[in-house]
Amino acid sequence: MSKAPLSRRLFAEALGSAFLLAAVVGSGIMADSIAGGNVALALLGNTLPTGAMLVVLILVFGPVSGAHFNPAVTLAFALRGEFDRGDVFPYIAAQIIGGVIGVLAAHAMFDLPLIQLSMKIRSGPPQWFAETVATFGLLLTIFGGLARAPMAVPYAVGLYITAAYWFTASTSFANPAVTIARALSDTFAGIAPAGVPAFILAQLAGMLVAVAAARLLWPRENAVAA
Repeated sequence: MSKAPLSRRLFAEALGSAFLLAAVVGSGIMADSIAGGNVALALLGNTLPTGAMLVVLILVFGPVSGAHFNPAVTLAFALRGEFDRGDVFPYIAAQIIGGVIGVLAAHAMFDLPLIQLSMKIRSGPPQWFAETVATFGLLLTIFGGLARAPMAVPYAVGLYITAAYWFTASTSFANPAVTIARALSDTFAGIAPAGVPAFILAQLAGMLVAVAAARLLWPRENAVAA
């Protein structure tokens, strides 16, 4: 973990989260507007920019804050003893605030009302299970990458999310801050607020299973600290 002052790390987490959500929501708006009603094409247009943006953000902000941009990642590293538990809540707050700012920026760029609530229903056991699987896989990608090929982590994470958009029923939110922020956008990437708590519980469940699995797959002495 970077030894940068906490204020600098929080700024990096907020700024990175803002760019991530601007990419997720903005590319969804753009894709939906030009796909001519083809949902598969719109999803592809939403997927590729999101995966690409993650690679860039982790490369840029990783040396400053660790480039978590995700409360599940922050909590996982804290549970593994690889992150100062006193910094957990400031990190999560920065991630959520940054995500909301990113959504507002996306709305502004496309001349949409800044304040919205999504009407898109994403709910039910298949989607909840999908979020558990998506978050489990994301954390395993991070832990395995850090244990065996730390320099490849940005690319591995970007590729994983790109793939998980398509093999999970939920399109792989895998991030509580992203889930909260996307509830504030009644666009292609949105999620109705009523669906948020179950998504977050599923994500946290996936995170806990990943932490346990990583202890078996990559013993602590072989891992590289985040």
